[in-house]
Amino acid sequence: MKPVKFNPFFPAPTKGLSNFAEDFFNRSISDFVGSDFFLNQPSVNVVEKEDHFRMEVAAPGLKKEDFKIDLDGDYLTVSAKKEQKEEVKDERYTRREFNFQSFQRSFTLPENVNTDKVGAAYENGVLVLSLPKKETEAKETTRTIEIK
Repeated sequence: MKPVKFNPFFPAPTKGLSNFAEDFFNRSISDFVGSDFFLNQPSVNVVEKEDHFRMEVAAPGLKKEDFKIDLDGDYLTVSAKKEQKEEVKDERYTRREFNFQSFQRSFTLPENVNTDKVGAAYENGVLVLSLPKKETEAKETTRTIEIK
């Protein structure tokens, strides 16, 4: 038996046109374009430098007050919430529009990140997190030993 891949744009051979229309119009748009299309997750770039990591979160249209950054051990969570309300009153009608935007992204930080010195800045629609690396033990213990 061969598996048959479902195509929402063409009815199965045994279905009539009425079943096709019912199937087509009773589906969510995410069935056609994929559910990832509707997820509101910003893109994140992570750049590793010699002494730190830089994390860039693309979040245009937000203000720095909209963000919340939590650090629990080596678990970093970046979230944002923004709610807009607009009300227009005219003699014959009232129009209200509500817009709510939010996201949350979580990351497990590498062991070599110094969590005490994590910093953040928001400029031109990009949240930039600076994640400095810990001084390596080799650097801390490097010294010259005098011979007695």
